[in-house]
Amino acid sequence: MKREIIVTADGSTTIQIPEWNEQYHSKHGAIQEAYHVFIKHGLHYFCHSEQSEESQNNISILEIGFGTGLNAFITFLESEKLKLNINYNGVEAYPVSKEEINALNYVEALKEENRHSIFKQLHDTTWEVEHKITSHFKLKKLKQFFSEINDSVAHNIIYFDAFGARVQPELWTETIFKIMYKALKPKGVLVTYSAKGSVRRAMQSVGFTVERLPGPPGKREMLRACKEA
Repeated sequence: MKREIIVTADGSTTIQIPEWNEQYHSKHGAIQEAYHVFIKHGLHYFCHSEQSEESQNNISILEIGFGTGLNAFITFLESEKLKLNINYNGVEAYPVSKEEINALNYVEALKEENRHSIFKQLHDTTWEVEHKITSHFKLKKLKQFFSEINDSVAHNIIYFDAFGARVQPELWTETIFKIMYKALKPKGVLVTYSAKGSVRRAMQSVGFTVERLPGPPGKREMLRACKEA
């Protein structure tokens, strides 16, 4: 399927699939969306919630759709600022090509040129093996379908960044969210850009407590789901 690089409204790039009229990130601003949904309402929310000191210092994150590596990169940057130890697990069935990665401008758009080697390393590391990117950030990329995830009580946060339900409805079902619920530790958090009623109901049906939150630029709302026990 053809993919092309486009520039989003905040000046950062993303990958678009013309056949689906679908992008890896919001066309209203890739970086803005990533910070709003996954950092502000995911990582920051978890760090300020009533978690044990051990959890805050050793946070396990599961990303559903590693894609361009943008979410992993900005999480790394935040972990530096907040002095957090992060174990980052990125699941991706169809890895982005090196040519596409080289065409993305996240390092420049974020004014983090001194971290270019880190962004490169996130993509160059081998799959299925945990890599120590820095003393406080570990990365493991898994090339698999989301339905194949079998983690149990393993993660504090899930970044659910799959393609939209309009083009891949099978990724937004009770079956998938049951897998997500099982993968989270008690008091764990799942965040996603989606705010569809069917998605919220699927989350609630498997046990999540779900709240609607203000969305990133271009979207009225988003969802955050919490595992209470």
